Amino acid sequence: MKTKPSRTSNIVRKDSLPEMPWAALGPYASAVEARLKEMKETRFAQRFWAKDYGLWSTDEKAAGVVANRLGWLSVLEPMRDDAGLIRAIITESRTAGFTHALLLGMGGSSLCPEVLRQTFGPQPGYPDMAVLDSTDPQAVLNAAARASIEKTLFLVSTKSGSTIETSSLFAYFYGQLEKKVGAAAGRSFVAITDPGSPLIALAAAKGFRRVYQNPADIGGRYSALSYFGLVPAALMGIDINRLLARAMSLLPYGPGAISEDNPAIQLGAILGELGLQGRNKVTLALSPEIASFGCWAEQLVAESTGKQGRGLFPVDGEPLPAPKDCGDDRVFVQMNLTNDKGSKDNGGDDVRKLQALEKAGHPVVRILLRNKLDIGREFFRWEIATAVASSILGVNAFDEPNVSESKANTGRLLKALASKSLPPRKAVLRASGVSVYGNIPTTAAKSRATKIKMSDVITSQLRRGQAGGYLAILAYLTPSPATDRLLQRLRITLRDALGVASSVGYGPRYLHSTGQYHKGGPASGCFLLITVKDKMKVAIPGQPYGFETLIKAQALGDLEAIESRRLPALHFELSAEGTSHGLRALCQWATQAFSRKSRVKSNAK
Repeated sequence: MKTKPSRTSNIVRKDSLPEMPWAALGPYASAVEARLKEMKETRFAQRFWAKDYGLWSTDEKAAGVVANRLGWLSVLEPMRDDAGLIRAIITESRTAGFTHALLLGMGGSSLCPEVLRQTFGPQPGYPDMAVLDSTDPQAVLNAAARASIEKTLFLVSTKSGSTIETSSLFAYFYGQLEKKVGAAAGRSFVAITDPGSPLIALAAAKGFRRVYQNPADIGGRYSALSYFGLVPAALMGIDINRLLARAMSLLPYGPGAISEDNPAIQLGAILGELGLQGRNKVTLALSPEIASFGCWAEQLVAESTGKQGRGLFPVDGEPLPAPKDCGDDRVFVQMNLTNDKGSKDNGGDDVRKLQALEKAGHPVVRILLRNKLDIGREFFRWEIATAVASSILGVNAFDEPNVSESKANTGRLLKALASKSLPPRKAVLRASGVSVYGNIPTTAAKSRATKIKMSDVITSQLRRGQAGGYLAILAYLTPSPATDRLLQRLRITLRDALGVASSVGYGPRYLHSTGQYHKGGPASGCFLLITVKDKMKVAIPGQPYGFETLIKAQALGDLEAIESRRLPALHFELSAEGTSHGLRALCQWATQAFSRKSRVKSNAK
């Protein structure tokens, strides 16, 4: 049932603080006000800034983990003091003649640099940086071909120092460079890691140019404003002092400033309370110039909150739906870049759609950024807000209990694939160079005398989606603008037919992002896994398998984890020669599956 429109409620009363979130909460305003009142009575803000781990867990073992993950709350001033050390890499890179930089990382180590790269772009006089967080063989080769390897500075960024993707990428690029310059290859590498990680010993053995040891009490997804985000930022030519200054505006200076009126705590209260009220699909509407912020926020929110059957599902990059096409599980957050001469006014179609959604009773939160440097404030705001929302939802924001399952599956399948002992899978159907695998329920499992159509397979599986559910498209493909467009087309076709929130994630990136939510959050997802058959072979030095085997094991390992929960999932395998053709066919079949005649009446409404 749709919520009834109600008068706009602005819970913010401090007009002098432009960074406060402006919220039109309609019928949920009283619940949020009550939540804030309760937080004041229990001294939530005081406990929060004092790093009281009891806000997230009372379990003794879990509390120890939380206590060692709150360093991000007090890292801003130490990072400001270390600005000279951080910027030292700039002078060194210029002296060495590096014209390009390539960051090798995954999840929290790569997403903040990717946001900064896309937001600020290449700066004159600084290395042109790219980020590689894919084990797709073609993606690896594309990154290698981007610039002369001798003129490229490599940042190896990993908290643990043993992340399989980052370790594999390092092995490949070090091996390529060693062929060119021999033992001097290590001088083209910089490590960003935690104290005691195996990467430190490796860096010493290989003669890395520099090693940045991050504070150990900061988890990966909360590390944007530590060395993991700031070293790449400085190397790109971004003013890290100003970036940190914007973030520090959210710090409570003095006892009297420790208040639940803090704009970041307020955003967390809104998201957490709305999540309890069933509005657990946090849909982001971002100005074009800061659109990449969504991929970072997606990981932060999904991996922090998606556990114990609860959580907030972040919706990034989805065009805003019409009110009739979404259920009562959404909250919309607009982040609008203003007063930036180089930015477009994100006020046209999105503003009209948000007004229509607000009028229909959907909660809408609006955040204004003065210019791109305010992205520093937004990193910190969303870290705080996500931690606050997690506390309200009753989950530990700082663990990821379900991520290890897919990792374990990957390790087992790697051995089986490398030894060619994995039994072949039987496709349910093949058409137009696409093979589909999965446990297909009744409507598609017709008599063998009746020809099954691909549209039947899609319809029968996705009809199994639950009320308040979501659609996740998991693409183990080579990232490219053309592939982005086709995946988005598929996403919107299915989103509009099903009336549910949706996400698109490249594998293996999403494994370190929404992957936790898929397995640990509410069991209400529908999954479309897309892979390519017989990817090109690219060896990983020191391993009995190549990138083509690694990415296949990662895809199948995660599919196992999803299917073990009896969640509706389809695996589409495209031919290596016709990836674009296969995606176009999927779009056509999706359209046929949910034509006017067979359109799903979403039970999420």
